[in-house]
Amino acid sequence: MSIESHKPTSIISGVGSYVPSQVVDNVTLSKKVDTSDEWIRSRTGIKQRRFATEKEATSDLAFIASQNALSDAGKKPNDIDLVIVATITPDMAFPSTACLIQHRLGIPKVACFDIEAACSGFLYALDIADGMLSSGRFKCALVVGAEKLSSIMDWEDRTTCVLFGDGAGAAVLTNSGEGPQLIGFKSGADGSNPTLLHQPAGGSLEPASMKSLDARGHFLKMNGREIFKSAVRVMSTAARELLSENGFSVDDVDHIIPHQANARIVESLSQRLAIPLDKFFCNLDKYGNTSAASIPIAFDEATKASIFKQGQLGLFVAFGAGLTWSAVLVRF
Repeated sequence: MSIESHKPTSIISGVGSYVPSQVVDNVTLSKKVDTSDEWIRSRTGIKQRRFATEKEATSDLAFIASQNALSDAGKKPNDIDLVIVATITPDMAFPSTACLIQHRLGIPKVACFDIEAACSGFLYALDIADGMLSSGRFKCALVVGAEKLSSIMDWEDRTTCVLFGDGAGAAVLTNSGEGPQLIGFKSGADGSNPTLLHQPAGGSLEPASMKSLDARGHFLKMNGREIFKSAVRVMSTAARELLSENGFSVDDVDHIIPHQANARIVESLSQRLAIPLDKFFCNLDKYGNTSAASIPIAFDEATKASIFKQGQLGLFVAFGAGLTWSAVLVRF
């Protein structure tokens, strides 16, 4: 069941991102995993990714991205009255990463919480923040997508460990001012087959034990073939429905920022939507799949590169474990 779109009023007042300094290219990775640069590039389009150090946690990445977003928005910590962090790799099961960065940033004792929608997480968080701002009870939200996926990679599974990277992106949303306007949302999920992409152990179903450790159950598991097919289908459907509900067609879209998972998925989405590939902004060749951080990192890069023009229509679209999906319309 989808969450119906509405007419929000939120403004993206500022964006920021952060990726760790450690660059790991495919050649370097092939020394650790039975793979090759050619194999990874031809199947994914990924050339390199960033990995955090052992001493860096998801909250560290989120903290710097948030600082950058606040600076871009011209806001101070005291201006923020809502913090939402999207992540599947929190520092710990609880308390939330949002609470950790609230304290570290010096934000007042306001509402703070994490959400988990995997790679769709940042768009889900935008939807939630927009609704809370639209209520009139909140005025300025910090929305973050942050992941340290290197902490849950199975280095014995060459089909998945080559895909992912670490990073964080953030946006400051306000209910007034100047900046890109959020004009529509479409989110949904299908939980009928969670094993397509999941982390089996570590929760209440299979708590940590020697058995779960020996079975490598605390690492990410993915059925790549089925995820590929599902991703293209749900993203194209969500995008078309969102456009239609807001009175637009695919021809009206000027820019698309898709979830940065795989170049082949992006190419297939382009074909299925009949939107030229040159309208898609992609940086997955540099960062790989950073899950909830992928769209805000790409959005920040595209913004800094000044590719958006005033009045243009933008579309963000993502899919993730769950299976979740989400699409967001932005008027630049």
